[in-house]
Amino acid sequence: MKALITGFVSLTLAWSGCWAAPASADEAPAAPVAKPLPVMPLQDAYNPDNPFAQILRGERHQAKVYEDDQVLAFMDQAPVMPGHVLVISKVSRARNLLDESPEDLSRLMAVVRRVGQAQVAALGALGFTIMQNNGAGQSVPHLHIHVMPRMTTTPLVFGSKPLPDPAELEAIASKLRAAMR
Repeated sequence: MKALITGFVSLTLAWSGCWAAPASADEAPAAPVAKPLPVMPLQDAYNPDNPFAQILRGERHQAKVYEDDQVLAFMDQAPVMPGHVLVISKVSRARNLLDESPEDLSRLMAVVRRVGQAQVAALGALGFTIMQNNGAGQSVPHLHIHVMPRMTTTPLVFGSKPLPDPAELEAIASKLRAAMR
């Protein structure tokens, strides 16, 4: 049983890009080592040049799923699975959840709910997972909420994957936009 669990953990880490299997059968299997998560200080000044601020200013393109005067939802450029959406505030300069006002957070979560409903309706998802990092694991210093459709009951695996074609992201975004009307 222990070998089965060790094999499963090694396979999961290998799929996520956090561990490489031995080059040959003669090599002793290396112990799986997870890559450290990015860490952002919880208290710091807002960086107006962060990637999400650039998207809000129109300096970077990302396939939009939803937009109103306060919130933007767009396709994640490195999705955990097809249909992975990020939801951000257009008016707040919160770096993380600790910086966000209850009013802005409420508006963000209302859009997160609508995105989840659209993922179920447009993509046939069995459900969806919401994730939000603060400090440890946070890669962009602008509060953002991940909404990931769940197509199977397989556990989520995070890690390095090839980036999808922007046209593929736009096609999925189009389906989600239609479902949010």
